[in-house]
Amino acid sequence: MTATTAFDRTGMDRICGFVNGKGGVLKTTLTANVGALLATSGWKVLLVDMDPQGNLGLDLGYRHGPLDDDGSALAQSLMFGSLLTPLKDVRPNLDVIPGGAELDQAAAGLIAQGSKDGSKAKLALARSLAPIAASYDIIFIDCPPGNEPLQVAALGAASYVVVPTKTDKAGREGLIGVAKRLDTVIDVNPNLDLLGVIITATSSTATNVHRMTREAITETFGTDDVLFNGMVRHAEAPAQAARDRGVLVHELEEQVKAAPKWYEVLKGTAEAGQSQPRSAANVAEDLYQIAHELVARLEAAEERNAS
Repeated sequence: MTATTAFDRTGMDRICGFVNGKGGVLKTTLTANVGALLATSGWKVLLVDMDPQGNLGLDLGYRHGPLDDDGSALAQSLMFGSLLTPLKDVRPNLDVIPGGAELDQAAAGLIAQGSKDGSKAKLALARSLAPIAASYDIIFIDCPPGNEPLQVAALGAASYVVVPTKTDKAGREGLIGVAKRLDTVIDVNPNLDLLGVIITATSSTATNVHRMTREAITETFGTDDVLFNGMVRHAEAPAQAARDRGVLVHELEEQVKAAPKWYEVLKGTAEAGQSQPRSAANVAEDLYQIAHELVARLEAAEERNAS
């Protein structure tokens, strides 16, 4: 039996990591958009970008700007324990700890640290977040897809895990990788709970692959109850437009609604503006549903743990 490492998690009971060993499953999209939707409803939200690609900054519009440190502060905190100071109000009620290329150096440091003290490396992010976690109603971690030391540190800090997955074979195989990764942090985070699995980038008509994915989830986690009812449909145009403009999907939807109608342009009563992806409303609807269901699952899990 693996010995458990004691760590005081006071104030850290609502830290949720979005994780999958495969890239391109919308981890960053979910982190940014669900986090922002909760912030608009009045929750105080912190987003932590643990990915050396730093794509969370693209979705939120601060990447490569004066506020973007390319993950330097987070890397220093992971390696040396320096105090984290989040970017404040990237959106109302939404703070962010940026990621970026500097995290590659932190990953190397965590490997070296882990060779001497495995539990210390696994708890690096938990120790970084401990002084500030109680200031937030919820913290979302955008986990990197293939960087094991950073992914393990993220899971060492999380109280819950959400697994986005595509319905293709690689996505289904990625579920097995997540289950194995969860096992690696049992010694430092024995109460880590799987909040659910979200099917992403899908078509509602793909019933056969949905069935296969449900079977893979049941085989991997023992039940399909972990599968979210909500899904995020595949829609390349709004996803690309949102990232290119540094806006979130519900913000893009508002831009689409405010854009001049074709007949107004035809009559000369309005000028043609930027091309708008009309399917933004569909994706926004999906993300609203995911946010609502995530909160419901979180509250149900907290009720179970309290009883």
